[in-house]
Amino acid sequence: MVCLLTQMGHAENDTLRLSLDDCIAMARRQSVDAAVALGELKSAYWEWRSYKANMLPEVSLSANVPTYNKRYSTYQREDGTHSYVRNDFMELDGSLYVSQKIGLTGATLSVESSLDWLRQMSGETSGGRNQFMSMPIALTLSQPLFGVNSLKWDRRIEPVRYREAKASFLTETEQVAMRAISLFFNLLLANENVRIAEQNLQNAEKLYEVAKAKREMGTISQNDVLQMRLGMLNAQSALTSTESSRKARMFELKAFLDVEADIVPVEPEKIPEVVLHYEDVLDKALENNAFASTMQRRQLQADYAVASAKGNLRGVTLYAQVGYTGTGGRMNDAYRDLSSKEVVQIGISLPLLDWGKRRGQVKVAESNREIVRNQVRQQSQEFRQNLFVLTEQFNHQRQQLRIAEEADTIAQRRYHTNVETFKIGSISTLELSDAQTAKDEARQRRISEQFNYWYYYYQLRSITLWDFEKGQNINVDFEKIVK
Repeated sequence: MVCLLTQMGHAENDTLRLSLDDCIAMARRQSVDAAVALGELKSAYWEWRSYKANMLPEVSLSANVPTYNKRYSTYQREDGTHSYVRNDFMELDGSLYVSQKIGLTGATLSVESSLDWLRQMSGETSGGRNQFMSMPIALTLSQPLFGVNSLKWDRRIEPVRYREAKASFLTETEQVAMRAISLFFNLLLANENVRIAEQNLQNAEKLYEVAKAKREMGTISQNDVLQMRLGMLNAQSALTSTESSRKARMFELKAFLDVEADIVPVEPEKIPEVVLHYEDVLDKALENNAFASTMQRRQLQADYAVASAKGNLRGVTLYAQVGYTGTGGRMNDAYRDLSSKEVVQIGISLPLLDWGKRRGQVKVAESNREIVRNQVRQQSQEFRQNLFVLTEQFNHQRQQLRIAEEADTIAQRRYHTNVETFKIGSISTLELSDAQTAKDEARQRRISEQFNYWYYYYQLRSITLWDFEKGQNINVDFEKIVK
């Protein structure tokens, strides 16, 4: 539909008639703000995918193909003296690893298979030139003890972070709509101001001619004629000013929507007829908004910081490896008569004297966690309060809009009546000027109140991520849009 309107617009004096719904749809599809929101979602999506992949088995291959070494190196004789020996060999080695992280304990379990080849390029006997060393299989376990299990914390934090990112994208999409609404009504009001200024100028010119005729008949004073002349000049100045303002508002909306054609905004004929209840709005906001996930993530991260600080008080790591290995002059021989290979190692890191540094880090983390808890409680109260005020403003805005529409109708009728009355000399120029001012302000207020209604409506949508007209959650196919 928008594409059709665009083509029609270019065909008709290079202008584009745009409804509010079409403006919002175009903004969501091609504005820079929408592109930024999508980029942030893609970044969060691939971070989530990386986290998921980190919990899966990883297969890797490492190799040196080949290495040539010809040089002198030192060696120590049996009597303790050192001498130099000349090396001249070529070697090749490769290893295949399969590793898996264990989220329950934080350990890393890996399986390895490797083969090394060594060829002496010079030597006394030719039979010993080639040597192979194999390790058909080796099982390795690396288990931190007493420290923080970062894998367990990642399993708690990362899903919340991704849920927060998805909710933030939907909120930012609705905020793009809010931005489009602001620019749309800015241009709509600017167009209306130009129309008002043109109408006022036409009326001022006609009334000035009427005033000159009345002056010739002696029914009004010269002061009244001058007053009408001044009003005409002010109307000309107002028209110039409003046209300049319209060009600025036009440029802003065109840049935001990334279009070249001049835009003619079409005033909405109807508004969403919904009445909201604070309790329902709050439930939807707490269920869907990124705020709840953000607060949960911050608390989890504060708890993780405390656990990390406590885990740094001491460090103990268990390393164990079991497998088989063999050597031979040929590759087949290296896989025969295998010998067992066992390695068990326990590494310990205990601070003997750190002047309370690590204990202090624990206290800092605990204090920061308490600060986060208080901030979350305070921000939750502010969130609920602001949502209550916004809901009340929206519910009252419909009545405000109806009042503004009726006031606009009355002010228009009053002004036209006063114009006719002035022509027959029943009212003064001051009364006519007052009626004109009231007419202009009433028309501007009607558009402003209409803007407020739509803005409040989409602001509530951005907070609750709920479509109040359709009665369903605002959602998208995230897997589809990020690819």
